[in-house]
Parts: sequence; structure tokens; C-alpha cells
Amino acid sequence: MAIDEKVELRNKKLGVLIRDARLSTNHSMKDCAEAMGVTSGFYKSYEEGRRSPSLPELETLAYFLDLPIAQFWSKKVLVDDRKPLEAMDIASLMKIRNKIIGVKLRSLRLETGTSLKSLSEQSGISTPRLTKYEMGENPIPSSVLEGLLELLDRNIDEFVDQDGPIGQWLDEGKAIQDFLELPQELRMFVCKPINKPYLELALSLSGLSTEKLRSVAETLLDITL
Repeated sequence: MAIDEKVELRNKKLGVLIRDARLSTNHSMKDCAEAMGVTSGFYKSYEEGRRSPSLPELETLAYFLDLPIAQFWSKKVLVDDRKPLEAMDIASLMKIRNKIIGVKLRSLRLETGTSLKSLSEQSGISTPRLTKYEMGENPIPSSVLEGLLELLDRNIDEFVDQDGPIGQWLDEGKAIQDFLELPQELRMFVCKPINKPYLELALSLSGLSTEKLRSVAETLLDITL
């Protein structure tokens, strides 16, 4: 089935999730539109499922609402505490992210040995349009990107920002979530300043190779015998 045939359903589902995310954080459409750098009318079309935002736009919205990016392809809403959006050059960030996504898409296509013509035939998207996506000249609607990645046997999670300000924020959020999921006794151990040397030792050991760890263990065994 061509991607365009699935896009409408994806857009509707995504619109519902975007609206739920906004309402759960008590923000107006205008707030979200300004954060994403689009008009209120354009943003409204996202919530109504008539259009699909690009992945960078979704990342920016997640950052603004302080929600996990996975909110937009699941129904899980996290975090009650809100923090203000830090000053960002949204236009420049979007432009860079679209370029990066285009490059990654092209690299993935070449890696899988898929020609532009073949991907065009499979997706129902013209080769000129795909070329503009790969060059970063046009933002890729997230629903379309998800469909293209399905054809290339990849997941949209792999394209989420990792190194930029939003990526760093996502990493921090994941680290906090991972910490909260630790057993209570481990959380208490980590939080006690007196245990800092043990944590630093564990961090150092985690960077050693298997051979070096074996050598350290044998040395400790010799000492204790």
C-alpha cells in the first residue's frame, strides 16, 4: 500500500495525541504554534489531523510541553512539573534538523541498497519530492517519514534528535526516568553523599575491558586471601 494511503489515518491519530498533550499541560493553541514557529491556523490543522508536523516540529513541541517525544506515537503522558522554554533560534534549529534528517534518510536508503526510483515506487512519492526531502529542502511530515522508514525497516525513534538542545533535554529526562525506576534501596544508596566514592569507582570500572576487569578481580582476590 502506498504511503499516501496511510497518511490520513496517521495524521488523525497524531492530531488526537497532539491535542491531548496540549490540554494535559494547559497550553493554548497559540502557545504551541508560537513555540513551533508556525501560524495558529497551521497548528490547528495538525490537531485536526489535516496536516502532519515534521519531526523537528514534534521535537520542539515535546520540548515546549516538557513531554517525552514518544507521546506522539503512544498514549503515555509523563511529567507534572513544567519548566520554561529556553531561548532558542527555532528557525535555525528546524533548518539544521531537516538537513540532518534528510542526510540520514539518504544514507539509510543507500545502506539498504534501495534506489530513489524504487523507494518512489514503493511509497507513491515522486522522485523529485523524495530528493527535496533528502536534501533537507522540504521538511518531511512525520507521518510520511514514519512510512518511509517502515519501507526501509527502521523506526522513527532512530531519527529523534540526539545531539542538539532538545536531544540533550530528552537524554536528561530519560536519565531521570531510569533513576526513578531503580529499586528504592539503590536510589537511596545513590543519593547518600557518603557513597560517592563507590559510585565513582563503579563508573571507572564500567569503562574497563573484560581483560582489565578480570585482572582487577584477580588482584583483589590475591589481597583478600
